[in-house]
Amino acid sequence: MRLYGKNPVIERLKSNPKSIMKIYVQEGQPDSAYIRRKAKQWGIPFLLIPRAQMIKMGQSLNTQGVLVEVEDFIYTPYDDILETAKKKNGSVLFLDELKDPQNLGAIIRSLACLGGFSVVLPLRESVEVTEAVLRVASGGENLMMVAKVTNLAQAIDQAKQQGFWIAGAVTEQGQDLTEISLPFPLSLVLGSEQKGIREGIRKRLDLQLTIPMPQAKLSFNVAQAATIFCYEIIKQKQQKKNSAHS
Repeated sequence: MRLYGKNPVIERLKSNPKSIMKIYVQEGQPDSAYIRRKAKQWGIPFLLIPRAQMIKMGQSLNTQGVLVEVEDFIYTPYDDILETAKKKNGSVLFLDELKDPQNLGAIIRSLACLGGFSVVLPLRESVEVTEAVLRVASGGENLMMVAKVTNLAQAIDQAKQQGFWIAGAVTEQGQDLTEISLPFPLSLVLGSEQKGIREGIRKRLDLQLTIPMPQAKLSFNVAQAATIFCYEIIKQKQQKKNSAHS
């Protein structure tokens, strides 16, 4: 896999340098001293290349003059994600047949900023972590655990057996996200861009949540919705923690 851009590369050098196999930097690229220094520290091959070669290697994408070859993304076993979520009072985000890599990348970036979340994808009929996802995630993939499971419904059942409440994001007829007191430990299901949550998954939900939209009868992009839902989860979790200690 290839990773592009200064920020994603620098974050990878900080968080997971052993996954980097080779670094290419365009000749004359400013601010490359840090990347060169970290490459030397970790024994990573560092190559200066002309602009024309960088454009060709980056397939005309905006590489910002930096491109690295990295190992394929390593998924975390689902059991490890559940165990970590239980120990650290975290939440699991189940993505039901999400298709757009841009959306997955944006979700990973937002959840990495919020902290306390991991992501679970179904093995089939779903986007996976690709180069396109990494470009949008901007280094967030280094701070997030992502699992792939053969059966999302069974994975949700397993989380319920471990004591997690399961909420689902719906566009209509759900409880108002801003008015409900969320139960914890809580995990969340988001559906695909076109179809939403499948019926077989919806039957497993303990509660259905809707973002209030008084000004327009539209719907949020799934990545935007994920950020709003997960921010509210983090906020209420912190409020309950503060109340318990007061």
